[in-house]
Amino acid sequence: MTLRPPSSAPSAAPSGRHLPPRAIVPALLAISLLAGCGSAPQHDKSGLAIPQNRLLKEDRGANGGSTPLESNGVNAFLWRGALDTLSFMPFASADAVAGVILTDWYTPPATKDERFKITCFILSRSLRSDAVRVSVFRQVFQDNQWVDTPVAANTVSDITARILTRARQLRTDSGQR
Repeated sequence: MTLRPPSSAPSAAPSGRHLPPRAIVPALLAISLLAGCGSAPQHDKSGLAIPQNRLLKEDRGANGGSTPLESNGVNAFLWRGALDTLSFMPFASADAVAGVILTDWYTPPATKDERFKITCFILSRSLRSDAVRVSVFRQVFQDNQWVDTPVAANTVSDITARILTRARQLRTDSGQR
């Protein structure tokens, strides 16, 4: 006969006990959802990751949708060009799958009473000007508060042109035409 010392508190993980049935279903659902999330990124010839957008099911091009995006996603050169062009600003969010870059407020060193914020959307796998949409927000400090003010008329087009120029340079450097 073996004597066991009395236990004053139940153990945290009693052996032989199982989860109640209503806790199993949410656990299995969570595991199955997480299992579908992982995949290794694919890379193009230049070594840049090719963004994958599984939610995009139709071509957003100007050709009326006659050529659907087979591989889905955004143009890797436009994505990298946008990141390079906007790298002087702090990023609040950058999502390569959705093709969205959101910057945080940036105050230029020369002017302490104004700040800028940029959103950039890469809309297509095509390297075209209509595949990039840029919005610039400007605020000035007046009466102890930040007030929204319009940006110069050419600011958005200048930033878009720089993104496209950088994307074309990246494509040329990679050896693609």
